[in-house]
Formats: sequence, structure tokens, C-alpha cells
Amino acid sequence: MGAEGSGAKGQNARPALTFLGGAGTVTGSKFLIETRDARILLECGLFQGGRELRRRNWEPFPAPAKKIGAVILTHAHLDHCGYLPALARQGFTGPVLATPHTAELAEIVLRDSARLLAEEAEHANSYGWSRHHPALPLYTEDDVDRAIRLITPVDPGQAAVIAPHATLTLHHAGHILGSAWARLEITGSHGSSILACSGTSAAPHTGCCAPDTFTGADVLLVESTYGNREHADEQARQAFAGTITRTLNRGGSVIIPAFAVDRTEVILRTLRELRQAGQIPQSPVLLDSPMALAALGVHQKAIAARSSELRPEIIADGTEALDPGRLQELRTAAESMTANRPVRPSVIVSASGMATGGRVLHHLRHLLPDPRNTVLIAGFAAGEPAPATWPKERGPSRSTASTCRSGRKSPRPTRSGRTPTPATSCPGSPPHPSRRPPTSSTANLPQQPPSATGSTTVDHERGRARCPHPGSPATCPRSPSLTSTRVIVRPDGVIAVDARIRVTSEHLADPFLCRLPQ
Repeated sequence: MGAEGSGAKGQNARPALTFLGGAGTVTGSKFLIETRDARILLECGLFQGGRELRRRNWEPFPAPAKKIGAVILTHAHLDHCGYLPALARQGFTGPVLATPHTAELAEIVLRDSARLLAEEAEHANSYGWSRHHPALPLYTEDDVDRAIRLITPVDPGQAAVIAPHATLTLHHAGHILGSAWARLEITGSHGSSILACSGTSAAPHTGCCAPDTFTGADVLLVESTYGNREHADEQARQAFAGTITRTLNRGGSVIIPAFAVDRTEVILRTLRELRQAGQIPQSPVLLDSPMALAALGVHQKAIAARSSELRPEIIADGTEALDPGRLQELRTAAESMTANRPVRPSVIVSASGMATGGRVLHHLRHLLPDPRNTVLIAGFAAGEPAPATWPKERGPSRSTASTCRSGRKSPRPTRSGRTPTPATSCPGSPPHPSRRPPTSSTANLPQQPPSATGSTTVDHERGRARCPHPGSPATCPRSPSLTSTRVIVRPDGVIAVDARIRVTSEHLADPFLCRLPQ
């Protein structure tokens, strides 16, 4: 694509980077890179969560989809690839670069997403809760077919020229199967600029090898969902085992809402290891998610092929690596209903991971009234404000790696298909966000040297961010979010923290420079 379609014009124009998502929230990752010759979209994620976030998926894409030269995907989670069919629907026809395993998993994720969107639109039309008549899905199966045809697998470590003067290399990231961190080198009259994107800041993974190391990037994009905490892996593992043991011993069943891609495999592997060590009782494990079963098939193929991404102990165990013993795969609706009243105490692993949809809702409705049963939250769970109809002293708890039991009947799904978080708080879980004591917004912000060139200063009292570079806009009307956001980092400090930042290099000789929107 020539300079005509690019946002960085002129013979001496330098690369520009615009945040279109994945900042100010943990979802919707999209970063637009503009050079004199091309537009490249790094990540193409769907916004997830509350209504206001989901509405952003319907906003017109800031750049003409037809003029985007290529899309790069680091991994197959919906918040990194789920917008791709919508982009294809708007006219994008360029290549989508991803590792082979990401290509396989992305197809599973996108087809499931299109199905859920269609069901939501049908539900809205049947019950009349949408303002739109008729309500339409964001994209359809046909859009997914169109997007899947664009995916071009790229082997890790293989350099690929994806646009004029732009070379991509993907490296193993260790986040999920197929995940990669991207190294994008852009050359021009300004010299060479290297941008690296981690895709995620991965903690040690149960099944994947440690990520490849990298150095020398001019700009580094790092996901910081868990940037302010350490994972107490061994303590979490013991709590996981203890909860399962106590529940099964009292005659109850354990319901684990699990993300279908990767989290399910991690849970199955952990159950296998705990059983082999004699730390949990033998009991049926019911895997109830068609999407999770499809993703499990991709993992089994990777194990059979002895993928270099997987840990040696996974390869050594072969096809049994993800089998905890007494595993039952529930594929049909009739088979799924048997998990609502298990014949004997069981461990039920079912999607969705945040219990906002999927078959797990039915299991919660049937099993929560029995106080012997336990709901075990084994992944990230985003809280939402309590509905106005709930008593003031009750509200959804926001917790990670915690468990809760309830003798109350679980809430029914709302008209939008979402189920409110159970009102009882889990023992030891953090208080509801609305009741948390105020904390300093700068508590976890890295300290910056006063003379750090290219850094953004944040005026928290006035709720503004100011860019110290001469010639750049003086103020930004939006107060930056300092939690669950992305930052651009240079060796001399933080360049910028904001939900919608335009990064260019108009004023410095360095390859990238911060410009905050007016």
C-alpha cells in the first residue's frame, strides 16, 4: 500500500502508533501502526465486559478497513482476535499473520463467537429488549468464513515481509498454545525502528515452555492485566486441591467455570497431577463445553506432533497428558443435562469462564441451591456493579482463585442472557469495588526520572495528562487509567498511559514519540 492510504505521510515521516483498544480496559486490543508505505493492525480484539465496553465494538473503525495492509495476531483469545470478522465485513482483504496453532484456535473461537452473537440477536428480537428492530449480530458465520480465508500461518522464528519496509518475526510467548510475541521492524529514511508486542505478560504455564527472550526494541507494548500482583502458584494449587477434597468428601460436586481455550487444558492437567500425587479423591470429571472440546482436540494434535512449544513432561505423557482419569466428554445437550444432577460427586468443568453465558449457567442454577456444592473460580473474573434490585448490603464479589458456597438459589439469567454474579461473597475475597477504601492512583505507577525525555507527566489533581514535548498538544481531557492498561516503555521511562493515545515521532529524532489527543 502506498503513502496515499497511510496516516504517516511525507518522505521523512516516521512510524506512528495509535491505541484503538486494550488501554483503559483489558479487552479490545487493537494497535494501528502507520508508516509512509502501509497501515498495519497489531491485534484485532473484541471489547468484552459491561454494556458500555461492548458498544465500542459497534463504533465505526477509525481507519478505512480496505486500506489496512495486514493484521498481526499474537494469540487466539477473543479480546485479541474477535473483531476480525467485523473488520472483514467492512472490507479488509489483507493477510492475517499468526502462528499455525493460533490459526487453528482462532477459527474455533470466531465460529463460537458468531454463534453466540446470533443467539443474542435472536433472543433480543424474541423478547423485545433491544432498541434496534430488528436486532442484528455484530457479524455472522459468513463474515467468519471471509476472515478465516485471510489467515496466513507464519512459523515462529521465520521472518516475513508483510508490507513495504516492514518485516515481522513471531517468537514463542508461552501464554497459550500458539501464542507469540511479535517483532516488527520498520525501515525507511529515518533508519530502522523495532516494535515488540508481548501479547500478554505470561506467568509460568502448566503446559507451554517458557517464552523466548528478546532485547533491543525501540518500543515495547506490554499487557499489564496482572502487572501489580504476584501469582502465588503453590498456595493457589494447595487451595485448589483442598477445596475439591473438602467438597467431594461431604458428598458435593465442584463446578469450575473455565475459559474454553487454554484454561480448560490447564485445569485438566492440574487435576491429573493432583490425582497422581494423591492430593484429591478419584471422582468423575465432566467436561461440558463443545468449544473447549474442540480446543482440546487442537492440543491433542500438538502433543501427538511433539510441538516444540510444549513442555517435555507433556510430550512424555502423550495422549494422556490432559486426561485426569474418569474424564467424561459431554457433547450433546442431553449429555449436558446429566451434569445438572450428577449421579455421584463430580468435578464439572464448563464454559464460560466468567459465568456470563454457556452451559455453566444451567449447572449453577441447578447445583447452587445445595450447600454441599462448591463453585470454584479458577481464572480472571471481572466484577460488575450490583443491579439496583439487589439489597444494598449484598453485591457481587470480585475475586480470583477463590471459592464460594451458597445455600441460596442462583440468580436467573437476565433478559440480555447474562447471569448476575451470585450475591453471596466468598470468604476471604476482596470487598466489592464500590466499597473498597480509596487508594492512591499513583501507588503502582513506576517512578520516572524528572528529566526523562519522551515521558508523559500525569496531573492527578486536575485529571489531565500533559505531554512535555514542545509543539505537542498541551493537555488531554481524559484522565488516564492506571489499572489494567497498556503502556509504551522506552529505556528512559514511561512514554504514555491513556486509553486513546496517538504515538508518533514528529518532534524527536527517536523512532516514536507520544502525542496525546486534544
